[in-house]
Amino acid sequence: MKLKILYWFPRILAILAILFMLLFSLDSFGGENPLGKQILGFLIHNIPAFILIIVLVFAWKNETTGGALFILMSIALGIFFRSASGNPASLLIITPFLLSGALFILHGFLSERSK
Repeated sequence: MKLKILYWFPRILAILAILFMLLFSLDSFGGENPLGKQILGFLIHNIPAFILIIVLVFAWKNETTGGALFILMSIALGIFFRSASGNPASLLIITPFLLSGALFILHGFLSERSK
């Protein structure tokens, strides 16, 4: 039972965190810009979310390596959002990916051990 919860929790957490990031890109729709520029801005805002979706698909199949990629992505997002230089609110976005990565790795090790 515990392994089943540990199986689903990082996946659901990563999906919700990616959806939260996608929510911020909706601000590109509005204003006086033509629709083509708004769609282009929407796609540019979503590049980190698209990369995280690829990492999630990879982590779904290979938990240990995917968990390490999630941890690396959280470090990259911390650098991108300048978390160390006085942007503590960015930790709200970064922490779920760090936690998901650690839980993916934990479940990968526990499932290998139980086999």
